Amino acid sequence: MFELKDSMPFETEEDDFDTVMASDITFSGKIKFAKPFMIKGKMNGNIEATSDLLVDLDAEINADIVADRVLVRGKVKGNISGYKLVYVAASGTVIGDIKSAQVVLEPGSTFSGKCSMTNAPE
Repeated sequence: MFELKDSMPFETEEDDFDTVMASDITFSGKIKFAKPFMIKGKMNGNIEATSDLLVDLDAEINADIVADRVLVRGKVKGNISGYKLVYVAASGTVIGDIKSAQVVLEPGSTFSGKCSMTNAPE
């Protein structure tokens, strides 16, 4: 039998993030950031980061993502490249390819695509 760790490798409280895109915001375009970022709304385009990204529970992302660490608790349609980690929580859905040094798919999560574990994304 498997035993899951109780601790999440991410901070998940809104106060722990430098920037939060609220749930009533819809954004189209390219987002670049260097400090932890949380998305609660809807986003279409591309995301490039040198920090952590949290896609929160009700978030809907239609974008390719490149970030240091990515936690998906909402929905992502697009490819995700994580320099260190891509973590799809039980509530998360990813439709697209995942490439990262470490990948975690919690039981109950939804994933459709290819998964490659590499040292760094291309």
